[in-house]
Amino acid sequence: MALTSMLKGGHWISGLELLVGAAIVIGHNVYKVIPNEVIILAVLGLLSVRLRNGSWWAMGFRRPSSWRFIVLVAIAAAAVRILAGDYLLLPITNQFWPEPQLPSDIEDITGNLRIALLYLMLVWSFAAFGEEIAYRGYLMTRAAEFLGSSQSAWWIAVLVVAVLFGLGHYYKGPSGMLDSGMAGLILGAAYLLTGRNMWTCVLAHGFINTFGVVVLYFGWDS
Repeated sequence: MALTSMLKGGHWISGLELLVGAAIVIGHNVYKVIPNEVIILAVLGLLSVRLRNGSWWAMGFRRPSSWRFIVLVAIAAAAVRILAGDYLLLPITNQFWPEPQLPSDIEDITGNLRIALLYLMLVWSFAAFGEEIAYRGYLMTRAAEFLGSSQSAWWIAVLVVAVLFGLGHYYKGPSGMLDSGMAGLILGAAYLLTGRNMWTCVLAHGFINTFGVVVLYFGWDS
């Protein structure tokens, strides 16, 4: 009965898209046989949601009733992610694994305003918009649809996509993947708690990475 309902509702297509999306994430980050997954998934997601759902608003790119509420939730989510990572998760994972691996050229940000501004452009475009469209906007939508689109289905989708988001940061190593997976949980929760509004997780993601760039620029990470 449940399977029949899924087939009639097109849930199997959502499941197939989720499976393909997961293969793209793993194919790029783990096996290095596919180009960057963020660009691919963001483009596929925008096309898929436009064709299947009729509007990109289905992702959550809509004007909120209160921008103030969205910004406050985004700031809170960013603060929780930063504090939980630095003072809860990483102190535990560092007992078992090395610290997360970061891109080799990231230290060039320190004291270099031009590089810092370039990184800010990158984190707001590629990370804040690109990754959120790919993971929260697209993969989470399809995961929830496949599971039936109930409230519990959306929360399970948060968990599923957080795992994929962790794998999307495979280069960071085990502790880095867990840290990014936790970030995915927080961003997904913020998305749901604001009525699936994409601006919440885009802003939160941007705030998190902006904080990281500022810390590196002033050398506070030491």
